[in-house]
Amino acid sequence: MNFSAVLTNALNWTGQALALGVFESDQPMETTLAPLNDRYGGVLADLVQDTNFQGKAHTVASVRVGRTTAVQDLQHLILVGLGKAEHLKLETFRVAAAAAAKQAQQRRCNQLGISFPAEALDPFATLQAIVEGIQLGTYRDDRFRSDVDESLITLQEVLILQESGDLAQAAECITQTLQLCSGVTLARQLVAAPPNVVTPLTMAAMAQSLAAEQGLQLEILEKEDCEARKMGSFLSVAQASDLPPKFIHLTYQPSGTPRRKVALVGKGLTFDSGGLNIKVAGGSMEMMKTDMGGSAAVFGAAKAIAQLKPDVEVHFISAVTENMISGRALRPGDIVTASNGKTIEVNNTDAEGRLTLADALVFAEGLGVDTIVDLATLTGACVVALGETIGGLWTKSPDLGEQLIRASERSGDPLWQMPFEESYFEVMKSPVADMKNAGNRAGGSITATLFLNQFIKETPWAHIDMAGPVWTDKERGYHPVGATGYGVRLLVNWILSL
Repeated sequence: MNFSAVLTNALNWTGQALALGVFESDQPMETTLAPLNDRYGGVLADLVQDTNFQGKAHTVASVRVGRTTAVQDLQHLILVGLGKAEHLKLETFRVAAAAAAKQAQQRRCNQLGISFPAEALDPFATLQAIVEGIQLGTYRDDRFRSDVDESLITLQEVLILQESGDLAQAAECITQTLQLCSGVTLARQLVAAPPNVVTPLTMAAMAQSLAAEQGLQLEILEKEDCEARKMGSFLSVAQASDLPPKFIHLTYQPSGTPRRKVALVGKGLTFDSGGLNIKVAGGSMEMMKTDMGGSAAVFGAAKAIAQLKPDVEVHFISAVTENMISGRALRPGDIVTASNGKTIEVNNTDAEGRLTLADALVFAEGLGVDTIVDLATLTGACVVALGETIGGLWTKSPDLGEQLIRASERSGDPLWQMPFEESYFEVMKSPVADMKNAGNRAGGSITATLFLNQFIKETPWAHIDMAGPVWTDKERGYHPVGATGYGVRLLVNWILSL
């Protein structure tokens, strides 16, 4: 899809379909719609009346104008509700742009002009939001279908109408936005692919390709390397699988002296059966292909960061394996030793992600970075607490928490800071080891975080539980059904803010 900004207004633009963003009003025809209504012979007034369109958020109305008026320079007009002007956010533009694009496709248009009130927010942020909404909202994943309808019309050209501005800067903004979206697409494809396609082996191959294509440094620790580093916690999860574990470490090194050094750590369980504490019947084991959503976000961010080239050194880390069942499987009651020497009594083999993250966090801190952020589809408890669209954030650093919340607001990846209640670690204590790997049902996402905290010495660190927003079972805004690519835009926005 080709995006460009053009210096013109809605009244003068001609093409296949024109989408207008309209704020909520009891009398929408008294706004900027009036001149267009006059130009096209009153069709907008009829459309507003027939559909009772008032510009409410998430509403769309459209009409064909080419055959109903004498003016033949436009085929379709699309009205998209933006809601109340005082509630306007960048997310409003993303959702509205996606709705406009879908409506244009339903009308079998391959060209769309968009006129949104960019002056209401930062013009370049608005431009980015429009491109994100359309690029992500029209995404289709047909990789595993044999009956793809090749006749479906898809948008080929989107023109964002601006009455003023620097077109060269706008073009650069569009390019950077598409680079960011390419990272989201990679994350979506990794999460959505079945577990016989995305395995520890193919994840390592993907990392090799990504490093070669984007100029990243790559280190892959094989099982023997992990044993040498005494990563007993990670390896205990991997031991039941017939596929070898892969500890993947990608590095983006800026051309000059980096302002900061950060590490992003993603949980990389390509499939989670629950181990011997097998997931219950009627549960969602078939969706456990999504349990590598954290690593998908981290590698998606790697793809975007390598193209955007900030002056921050970034390490992308994931301990990748499967949690399977075999005669070699980790048993409830086993005691394993992590690479920092701490011992863990395993009382639940389905609390395996934190075991892999433990050694990954120790590795990340050993790199001497300034900050560590990990992302993981870690607990169902976080979904119970925050629902299916919001990620949970835990950190003891007020500055880091504030940075990530601001990045969340800019990016559209929702995040809510949760309490870091260290007294809850009491339920994680073991009579025979340094700790257990799982507590009780109460505060499960907090106790999981406190477990991870045992593997950080002093580096500022944040944990993000993304178990809810990694996937959506229904179309939501600019997220089609399936993998959302959650976390990529959040991480990239945070890194760029540094």
